[in-house]
Amino acid sequence: MLFIVSGKLCSEPKERYNSTVLGRGIMNYWIILGAGALLSYILTYLFILKRPGEGLLLGHDRGRKFAEGAEVNIGKPTGTGLYFTIVFTLVTMVCVYLYQFEACLIFGAGITFLAMITGLLDDRSKKAWNEYIKGALDFGLSLLGGLICLLFGFGGYVRLGINGVPVFLTPVVFYILAVILFVVSINATNATDGIDGLSGTLTILTIIALAVTAFFNGTLTMNGITIGIIMICCLAAYLIFNFFPSKVLMGDAGSRAIGFFIAFYAIYLKVPFAYLILGLPFLADGGISILKITVGRLTKKKIILFKNIRTPLHEELKKNRGYSVPKVWRTIVIAAAIVDVLYILAVVILHRI
Repeated sequence: MLFIVSGKLCSEPKERYNSTVLGRGIMNYWIILGAGALLSYILTYLFILKRPGEGLLLGHDRGRKFAEGAEVNIGKPTGTGLYFTIVFTLVTMVCVYLYQFEACLIFGAGITFLAMITGLLDDRSKKAWNEYIKGALDFGLSLLGGLICLLFGFGGYVRLGINGVPVFLTPVVFYILAVILFVVSINATNATDGIDGLSGTLTILTIIALAVTAFFNGTLTMNGITIGIIMICCLAAYLIFNFFPSKVLMGDAGSRAIGFFIAFYAIYLKVPFAYLILGLPFLADGGISILKITVGRLTKKKIILFKNIRTPLHEELKKNRGYSVPKVWRTIVIAAAIVDVLYILAVVILHRI
């Protein structure tokens, strides 16, 4: 049985009668959470609706080479991930400060904001940045993110997630795996952002599934619930403007920020290996594109993976399968929901055996 204790979901029955938690402390938490969620949604909606500083801050979509139907997005405001990342960062910092201060979350929100800045600069540039520059920036963010996680003790014992078995990782192994997770998540999420509403929806599903997994593993904290809900509310408001036909695009500013956040959230909840399953929608859609490009360049195109498949996968569905944008969205989101539900069912079953 799991109990809410001192801001954490805990499996120790002897702690369930903590008077602070059962009294004013837990009441304050729900007030802070409710206010933070509502504020996140409203502020994000208003920011994107009005787009303050649009001419100075945002870029406009240049189109994408070899992307079917990408011409319809040319000229749309891009980089609006700026707005929901600012809201997420500020509201997260305030809520964490008011309820239960954790420096690791402040740093995590700060690097999420930094990831947004690196993407925004590319969105605003007249010419797309060289991919090697983007890769170097992503790697730098990943090194920093892994270091923060290591310094604040996210390493050591983590959970496999699906069955709750603790796994001990030495600091070196943890750091290497954390950096890899950040790099993969940032790039896979970025590559997935090519269909209206897709990245935002998949991120919401992934956050929910990670939180449920952590709950059954006894590693879901109150702050973990808070930052997850704040991000979900920000993305829900953004999606109002991004569902087909989209009015705005998150750009690299948004996709790199949420890619970093997903990896950070999985590590913070101590279920990083769950990404191997719950991140499959991102890996299957955007990840294979990154893998295909990387292997092709490393082998000077002597080895071409998925030669007969157009990548990212959503381009295969649009170009070769003739799917409309809404149908591509439905297909991938339904597949992602099925993966998440099956994984959670497996978690529930294995934790009850």
